[in-house]
Amino acid sequence: MRILLLGKNGQLGWELQRSLLPLGEVIAVARDGQNFCGDLMNLKGLANTVKKIRPDVIVNAAAYTAVDQAENEADLARIINSDAPEVLAKEAKILDALLIHFSTDYVFDGQGDHAWLETDATNPLNVYGVTKLAGEQAIRNINCKHLIFRTSWVFSPRGNNFAKTMLRLAQERNSLTVIDDQYGAPTGAELLSDITAHAIRTVLQQSGLEGLYHVAAAGETSWYHYARFIVDSALKAGVNLKIKPDQIKSVPSEAFHVAAKRPKNSRLNTAKLEKAFNLKMPHWKTGVSRMLTEIIENKL
Repeated sequence: MRILLLGKNGQLGWELQRSLLPLGEVIAVARDGQNFCGDLMNLKGLANTVKKIRPDVIVNAAAYTAVDQAENEADLARIINSDAPEVLAKEAKILDALLIHFSTDYVFDGQGDHAWLETDATNPLNVYGVTKLAGEQAIRNINCKHLIFRTSWVFSPRGNNFAKTMLRLAQERNSLTVIDDQYGAPTGAELLSDITAHAIRTVLQQSGLEGLYHVAAAGETSWYHYARFIVDSALKAGVNLKIKPDQIKSVPSEAFHVAAKRPKNSRLNTAKLEKAFNLKMPHWKTGVSRMLTEIIENKL
């Protein structure tokens, strides 16, 4: 089996390079790829890459994710998040290849406190969410074989993330202020990539499982309680910080001015995924604890 992986240098793409290897030949491409075009802004080049490689599976781990910046770069976000997936879907249809695409909880408006189902009405609040939803719709309209995974609050030891920011600030400041009215489940890129590999293997062996799924770790938290967990874990690991968890102040979203409005409810119901692929999602604290151990041990 030949697998084309786009976005190999992102936090998810990096993990997918590992998890996909047991499935077959993985051709991992970055935006600045030398042999093959992996630039989602270059739609013609992207189509040519698929034509040349002729993969059995296309995994698109690339996206425009600068949520605030997207408010001023709507056209660019649309090309990367909507037009490029449409091109991939068309090429996948021609080859009868399986397309894997990653989407986001930002397709919802964040109302209420229930965990979103795949069948719930979408209503994105910002340009990023609008373009990601358009990408989903393009893939479904073309109707190639596909798996669309909506996820949220993705983290990885690689690159910058919320945990690293909190640890740095806790070493520099005497107090922290963190939002306490946005809820979700921190989901590891490692977990997401392993589930992706498992799902690909299962779908190729058992037809009828293609479609849209929510993927997130179990449990829920707010950014405020997430920050408290990070600081508490670091202190227990012997990291020298200026503050303790009870010195973190909780504030509403409105306390911070940002260009793009965020959904307050990012909870995702994963029952469909768990039933279809015989999975049990681990609690978010499990993955975050492993990440923190790696960050602290490597002094990242």
